[in-house]
Amino acid sequence: MFVHLHTHTEYSLLDGMSKIKDLIQAAKQNKQKALAITDHGVMHGTLEFYFEAKKQGIKPLIGIEAYVAHTSRLNKNTSERSPYHLTLLAKNNIGYSNLLKLTTLSHLEGFYYKPRIDRELLEQYKDGLIVLSGCPSGELMSGLLSDDIEKAKETIFWYKETFGNDYYIEIQEHKQQQFSKLTPSLVSLARELSVDLVATNDS
Repeated sequence: MFVHLHTHTEYSLLDGMSKIKDLIQAAKQNKQKALAITDHGVMHGTLEFYFEAKKQGIKPLIGIEAYVAHTSRLNKNTSERSPYHLTLLAKNNIGYSNLLKLTTLSHLEGFYYKPRIDRELLEQYKDGLIVLSGCPSGELMSGLLSDDIEKAKETIFWYKETFGNDYYIEIQEHKQQQFSKLTPSLVSLARELSVDLVATNDS
């Protein structure tokens, strides 16, 4: 069964417009048993999503689409205006607690145009988290889009070493050729480096 693991709600500022109740109703109508919330950089809709999902008999999966600094969350210059995207999901209460810590620190320490985390924080608060490689704005896809295969491999190596089998490479299909053409490369890298694939859409 397909479950949406990359979903933006009305709380995903300047990005999502789907209302939580409507999203969960749609999942139920499509006979899906679970649904994730992964708003950009915030968890403002988490409680509303959790209780509405429970009410409608859908398993709520709590996450965020984090903004990750290219270098350090403390680095605030023009090169950091477009951070990478990364999908994070909590697999237990420890993971949920760590998501809260990451989002809090992204605002208090890393905010520069967007609330940003970095590899240092990911390593510190990695327990209980599942990591998906992200959309075309993610670090992995950015490496492939710039034809930097070594950068792409370094990204996979770091996340796999840090998160082990809880790191997955996202495959998305939005009928945009500039991104779709990279899917074979993602599949090839996943096989070469023994990383599992996960099908998502940037909903």
